Amino acid sequence: MLKAYDEQLRTDAETSGAVSVTRHGPLRLATFGGGRGFISYQDLGGADAAGVEELVAAAVAHFDADPAIEEVEWKTRGHDHAPGLHDTLLRHGFVPDEPESIMVGEAALLAVEVPLPDGIGLRAITSEQDVRAASIVQDGVFGSPPSEARVESQLRGIAAGESEMWVAEADGEIVSAGRIDMVPGTEFAGIWGGATLEKWRGRGIYRALTAARARTAIARGKRYIHSDSTEFSRPILERSGLAKVGTTTPYVRRSPRRSGSD
Repeated sequence: MLKAYDEQLRTDAETSGAVSVTRHGPLRLATFGGGRGFISYQDLGGADAAGVEELVAAAVAHFDADPAIEEVEWKTRGHDHAPGLHDTLLRHGFVPDEPESIMVGEAALLAVEVPLPDGIGLRAITSEQDVRAASIVQDGVFGSPPSEARVESQLRGIAAGESEMWVAEADGEIVSAGRIDMVPGTEFAGIWGGATLEKWRGRGIYRALTAARARTAIARGKRYIHSDSTEFSRPILERSGLAKVGTTTPYVRRSPRRSGSD
């Protein structure tokens, strides 16, 4: 499963929605809407520590040359051969986020019937109003600032039939939300943004939401489900049959302020 993940879900799959992609050696330097840069690669081409330094420096120079870029993410994987990458990224201003588990498994293992608490209903949402309401719940659970670019990206994916957003509701209030993205040209669908309000946790709602998304993936002809999972959701996915095949840590660099005038 890790081999399938590396071959199918890196490089092109990670940059398919980019405004532009520039190649530099093994790197794909992708620019997304909202001033976001992203660096993807299947491997670093056997680079030694000096080679890793050159690749990081080149990526930083590429994005610093674009005044529209506000932040850049370099997504590392724990199983990569990348001598000195952690220290090199730190020297170039990247800050590591919390590590997450790379979870992969058969979609059929998740697509099971899960009993829901009384008064809870599940549905796929498509309207802008509903997607914005779900995003507010997710931002609150994860402690993330609101992002108009992220909401617009989700709406585009839903409109294009590439994504589905699912919510669990109690008396018309969204208590849990999560998205599934079909990865074109692969056997995979990815589940993202699974968030449940604290007072509703531990009742099977997240697992039911995951099962609904897995059924969507199977209906679309996908075999595997993958997720970058927090330590809260990892045990739930493991109980459903997904396996931890590795770890991933995003390193984020905010662009330095530029001074001067036009």
